[in-house]
Amino acid sequence: MSAVAHPQIALRPFLPQDAPFLADIFRASVEELTGDDYSEAQQDAWTSSADDLETFAGRLGQQLTLIGTLNGSAVGFISLAGTEEIDMLYVHPAAAGAGVATILLDAIEKLARARGAMRLTTEASDTALGFFARHGFEPQKRNTVSRAGEWLANTTMHKPLTSSGANS
Repeated sequence: MSAVAHPQIALRPFLPQDAPFLADIFRASVEELTGDDYSEAQQDAWTSSADDLETFAGRLGQQLTLIGTLNGSAVGFISLAGTEEIDMLYVHPAAAGAGVATILLDAIEKLARARGAMRLTTEASDTALGFFARHGFEPQKRNTVSRAGEWLANTTMHKPLTSSGANS
């Protein structure tokens, strides 16, 4: 009997047929991981952006989107809009804490740096603030955004990128 004690997380680019799986990861992540910071109505409004699968797929397809896989199954994804903006970073709750988000963030940082980006920016949810802070992002300003009739708070965060390639 052989088992993998520490399964390897692999990365691959987004393909259009991935959209339904990524929408499921997005919904599960918001519904199961953000309850301490957002109400059920806010979570429903947040996840409603994946209701139109064609629009959701188009958003991911227009960005540099990487998928983290575990044993061949998608467990998380990250998307970079332009050269500096992390638009989406979501991990399935079953894989939360396994390092998937860190691997995805490290990869997108390297790609952004290679494309000449001087910094990364994101609109971090209250749930994700600590994660981004641990990875060198600094809060810049608080925001409230309207989604499907609900107001959600987030924080604009920036991280300078150096040419040395060092990661925090």
